[in-house]
Amino acid sequence: MPLLLKTALSLFGLFFLLPIATSALIYHAKGGDPDWWTADRSSTGLLPRPTVDQEAVVRIFSAQTVRWRGIFATHCWIVFKPAGAAAYTRYDYTAWGEPLRKNGFEPDGRWFGHTPDTVFAADGEAAAALIPGIERAIDGFSFKALGDYRPWPGPNSNTFISAIMDAEPRIKAALPPTAIGKDYPYDGRWLRTTHAGTGIRLTLGGYGGIAFGWVEGVELSILGAVLGVDVRRPAIKLPGLGRLGFSGSDGV
Repeated sequence: MPLLLKTALSLFGLFFLLPIATSALIYHAKGGDPDWWTADRSSTGLLPRPTVDQEAVVRIFSAQTVRWRGIFATHCWIVFKPAGAAAYTRYDYTAWGEPLRKNGFEPDGRWFGHTPDTVFAADGEAAAALIPGIERAIDGFSFKALGDYRPWPGPNSNTFISAIMDAEPRIKAALPPTAIGKDYPYDGRWLRTTHAGTGIRLTLGGYGGIAFGWVEGVELSILGAVLGVDVRRPAIKLPGLGRLGFSGSDGV
């Protein structure tokens, strides 16, 4: 076997296959998932109880997805509430029923037993300025019909959130490296700015790609699995295992 090919296969095994295998071991060591029909979807308390006196709110959440897919993938969704509204509005893009789902779950609920992380947070005037653009992006998302959802390479839940972020560049955040589908070219563009607008990303139909950006760092995607380095908030990004390093949400 040529030395270059042998080296490439060794690196692929070390940085892509080994992290996914490690994530699978962790998943099984925890006993896998409970029956997803009865899994906990209750509120986590990440959001305050909504009132009409509350200022505007925008959140993007991410949680480990359902069953064995949680070994390497997460599900993202968006929540917002204009000032003066009495309730939050949550949007998910899902694999069952009509894919675009409004208020199908608790705004900050567990995703079938998995507690979400906050990817992005904005409050007050900053959130109020984002909401019209978010609503336009949701209305303009093309893949709303039955059968449009595809778990891999997309369009899926993470593609949907990526489209919102692309449409509203003031959302300067990076989706988790485990958000498979985030780089699917939902608008047919294979070369464009990163979601936060701080760099460039190239995607080969969602099957592979590369991105460089201040918010995103450097990311190499192979078959949806992402390997990367975050310099701004030091961390390495590994398939299945996600970010290893400084964590925390972005916000304005």
